[in-house]
Amino acid sequence: MSTADRVAVTPGIARLHASPGLAGPGRLGLVTNHTGVLPDLRPAAPALLEAGARLVALFGPEHGLHGTGQAGESEAAQADPTTGLPVHDTYRCGGERLDKLLVDSGVDALVYDLQDIGARFYTYVWTIFDLMVSAARTGVRFVVADRPNPLGGLVSEGPLLDPAWASFIGRAAVPVRHGLTCGELARHLNASTVPQVAGSVADLTVIEAAGWQRAMDAQATGLPWVAPSPNVPTPATATFYPGTCLFEGTNLSEGRGTTQPFEIVGAPYIDARFAPSLAELALPGVHFRDLRYVPTFHKHAGRPLRGVQLHITDREVFAPVRTAVAMLATLRRLYPDDFGWRTSDGGVEGTGHRHFIDLLWGSDRLRRAVDAGDDPLPLCDPPAPPGRWAGDDVLLYS
Repeated sequence: MSTADRVAVTPGIARLHASPGLAGPGRLGLVTNHTGVLPDLRPAAPALLEAGARLVALFGPEHGLHGTGQAGESEAAQADPTTGLPVHDTYRCGGERLDKLLVDSGVDALVYDLQDIGARFYTYVWTIFDLMVSAARTGVRFVVADRPNPLGGLVSEGPLLDPAWASFIGRAAVPVRHGLTCGELARHLNASTVPQVAGSVADLTVIEAAGWQRAMDAQATGLPWVAPSPNVPTPATATFYPGTCLFEGTNLSEGRGTTQPFEIVGAPYIDARFAPSLAELALPGVHFRDLRYVPTFHKHAGRPLRGVQLHITDREVFAPVRTAVAMLATLRRLYPDDFGWRTSDGGVEGTGHRHFIDLLWGSDRLRRAVDAGDDPLPLCDPPAPPGRWAGDDVLLYS
């Protein structure tokens, strides 16, 4: 699609900036980070203040308000130097502690504006959930300033999470690739799971992203891309992420510590058989290139690795989750003595901790199928037709 043919999209935060009354009355807290920008890249917090919004506090997710924290990290809570507003760190904060944080902040409503990337295990999704639960319990209104799903909204992949495997990378029954915007996901969670935890629904408002259509990916929106976290630098990375993030649960590098995280995977034991074996699968929309690399940090830091780079040839048919699952099965078949799973504490299997792959997948079915040599691809089927697993009543866009 050429630039001239693009449909202009106005994210919810830009609509709020133009009409601050959309958030309702009272004192506002903004749940945001470096991705919370207007289409002209002005940061939302100072822009809202200039527009007359009663903004009194900021709330940061994983990676922090400025996005400097690596995976599993945030930033120290402190005053924002640009606006002077207090900053509250919500990462790993829940239950009564999060309730108290909301009450002590003095806000009447929370406005959520973060760029999600469309995968269940991306933690911004569960920042919404935890804050909606606390908002319901404390009487704080919850407003989602909606943004497009960068993967589009026509396709979902993977099973619903089994509640027995709930964690901060999956609190509720959502597919791996969910196909919803944050506003739609908030509507679904508020109708299904928030009342089970909070005892009531949250007072939820969604400020829709005007002009977005479900067939539009990040590039088609015409909006600038701001990396949501340090290891998702480009829209292409986001496209791979719902699949290759599963390699976080293995002893392979998923490309962290390189300039191409989630586009490449590798390990010390991989040899010349891997790339040709993947090519033989004829997976739709992707080619695999044999490569060698040395990560500068994270798994296998400083060690020469061999693996593959994924090259998308057709975005319309590329299925990141099915592709990654086929890769996992191939690894177990080719390298049965070397391939392994990591535990939730970052160690190796057999240490008594839960397997991290089970938390990512939302159950132990994928790991068991791969280990048994069974075909795991049927596990990738979504629970309902594409884009409709949550029910048409939560959808805001056509």
